[in-house]
Amino acid sequence: MGGYFVKILFALLVCFLHTEISILGLNSTSEISRVKCIESERQALLNFKRGLVNDSGMLSTWRDDENNRDCCKWKGLQCNNETGHVSKLDLHGHYPQRLSGVINISSLIDLQNIEYLNLSNNDFEGSYIPKFMGSFTNLKYLDLSWSRFGGRIPYELGNLSKLEYLDLKWNSLDGAIPSQLGKLTSLQHLDLSLNSLSGEIPSEVGVLTGLQHLDLSRNSLHGEIPSEVGKLTSLRHLDLSFNSFRGEIHSEVGMLTSLQHLDLSGNSLLGEIPSEVGKLTALRYLDLSYNVAIHGEIPYHFKNLSQLQYLCLRGLNLSGPIPFRAGNLPILHTLRLEGNFDLKINDAQWLSSLSFLTTLGLTSLHNLGSSRYWQQMIGELITNLRELSLVDCNLTDESVVLSASIQNSSSPLVTLNLNDNSLEGPIPNLSNFTSLRTLHLSNNRLTGEIPKSIGLLHELESLHLQDNYLEGDINEWHLTNLSKLEELDLTDNSLSLKFGTTWVPPFQLYNLGLASCKLGPSFPSWLQTQSHLGFLDISDAGIDDFVPDWFWNKLQSISLMNMSYNSLKGTIPNFPIKLTDDYKLIILNSNQLEGEIPAFLSHAYALDFSNNKISGLNTFLCGKRASTNLHTLDLSSNRIMGQLPNCWEHLNTLEFLDLSNNKLSGKIPQSMGTLVNLEALVLRHNNFIGDLPFTLKNCTRLDILDLSENLLSGPIPSWIGQSLQQLQILSLRVNHFNGSVPVHLCYLRQIHILDLSRNNLSKGIPTCLRNFTAMMESRLPTLTFSL
Repeated sequence: MGGYFVKILFALLVCFLHTEISILGLNSTSEISRVKCIESERQALLNFKRGLVNDSGMLSTWRDDENNRDCCKWKGLQCNNETGHVSKLDLHGHYPQRLSGVINISSLIDLQNIEYLNLSNNDFEGSYIPKFMGSFTNLKYLDLSWSRFGGRIPYELGNLSKLEYLDLKWNSLDGAIPSQLGKLTSLQHLDLSLNSLSGEIPSEVGVLTGLQHLDLSRNSLHGEIPSEVGKLTSLRHLDLSFNSFRGEIHSEVGMLTSLQHLDLSGNSLLGEIPSEVGKLTALRYLDLSYNVAIHGEIPYHFKNLSQLQYLCLRGLNLSGPIPFRAGNLPILHTLRLEGNFDLKINDAQWLSSLSFLTTLGLTSLHNLGSSRYWQQMIGELITNLRELSLVDCNLTDESVVLSASIQNSSSPLVTLNLNDNSLEGPIPNLSNFTSLRTLHLSNNRLTGEIPKSIGLLHELESLHLQDNYLEGDINEWHLTNLSKLEELDLTDNSLSLKFGTTWVPPFQLYNLGLASCKLGPSFPSWLQTQSHLGFLDISDAGIDDFVPDWFWNKLQSISLMNMSYNSLKGTIPNFPIKLTDDYKLIILNSNQLEGEIPAFLSHAYALDFSNNKISGLNTFLCGKRASTNLHTLDLSSNRIMGQLPNCWEHLNTLEFLDLSNNKLSGKIPQSMGTLVNLEALVLRHNNFIGDLPFTLKNCTRLDILDLSENLLSGPIPSWIGQSLQQLQILSLRVNHFNGSVPVHLCYLRQIHILDLSRNNLSKGIPTCLRNFTAMMESRLPTLTFSL
């Protein structure tokens, strides 16, 4: 009877619930089971949106209206099906759809159950990673890469104990890697690359034994690579490239037996490559290049790296035999050994067995040029190679690399670099290399004309033929089809470039080297079409013409410009332009430029106007400007007259200043003492008078002080010896200095050349000058001590 009563009650309850659901209009089964987003979290998301700039419409579904109350349906969000809490926020951008503005993470305080947060590839320039990010203790995935965050990595991220994935690459982060990241014991992926991080790798990184991916490349980290890295035995990917790490590669690296990718290139590592690297049998990618102090032999156990596909040991100092034999590296596709001048290949058959090889780079293997077997082997390899670099390998005109047999068949070659060999004769017809993008044949003995068939290489991006014996004319027919060309260097040949005055090149060059070629006498008008030039060398090019005004505007993009040893005329306009490159080098010596140097050039890194007709400095020195970047200024052998302006405080970054061989007069200005970074001051052969300014004692970094051949007078100041103790060259010859040689000059322990001759000095020479031991060093063959 009791059981029957329970069944009756249960039936009535079901009927009651069905009636109530019908009244509410919830008849769908899916609507019963679905959990809508939580109101407090919806409001938090709307507050978060208010600080963002959403021009691209990424957040168009985030609206506060009746039809969009369920935030779980908003773009980029995902909610937990059971609790309704927001578990995933993915707002990664992709051009042109990107977010910007202010990141207000604190507005998301109610999203305490979030496990996945991705704000990558946006534009939050000027924003810092909020410390509040460390409060989302349920996070497992955090990606803030490519979003222009600045400042320090907040140590509060160490509170994210469940975090498995952390990516902060390609931002503007600086400072040290916080040691608190060692608390993230669940971490499997850590990427801090492409920032400005400094300091050492904290030893706490050794606690992250679950790490599979660690990338700290392209920062400013220094110190030794901590041995604790050897504890990360789960690592598959380790990239510490392009930092300033020093010291030896620890043998503990052999513990990382799961490692598939190892990149330590571009550091200051030293010593020998530990043989333990040969234990990393899972390696597919190994790059130790550009650590110039790594020496010794390639470890014999490298032959065990049978899974290796990419091996790069460029720019090291390795010697001895290459330990590989046929069959050792069966799937290798990239081998780069350039820069190791003492390596030897004893087994040519090993190279010919590399059936998957697509990139080969060797340097200074001189037996390549003399052995017929070698040359035949290279000729066979080239039929499959995409990149071939044989630099300084003593290749001759007999080389199969450029033989008729290769020319008669098409090739997949994309890069051909045969620089610094002994190739002779004319450049052959390379028109069958239809895929070629890079052709470098510089510093050989090539002769004859450049064939017009070069113009059939439609994919060509970089053409370097400098330092040969090429001659003849270059006209538009050579270049008119090279629309993809970005680099052209024909320097130091006997070539004449003859283009029509209305010719418009089909390409936009970044680098152009035509030094010692014949361009003139007119200034090359076709340069006006080149808007991307970063390197330009047209020195000694026979130009005898005025420089057009349009050219000077190009200095905004050019980083290195050399137009020396021409007959360039005219004045440089004082354009209101800003030179933004930190290392802009402008070389204009040995021309006929005149007038004043404009103020905008003070933002260059180095200026050489020597041997011109420059006559004024007032605008350059005393004009209104922001802080400068000038480190080198050479105005020697010009026509600058009168007294120097007293405005040198504007150029306090200067390290080298040469005003010799002008017609300067009056006193040396006191403001020169503000040039506290000066290492060389040369005022030789002018008409300066009076005492040396006392303020020069502030220039304590001076190595060279040359004030010879002037009209300076008074006693030689004792502060020269007291304050300028780094001096290696001091020349005060041919002046009117009087009195005795101050005993304080004996403090100049680094001095190599001391010339006080042809003055009015008296009272003898201090005996302590015999202690100038630096003068006896054999590294300076021309030493002078003259009184």
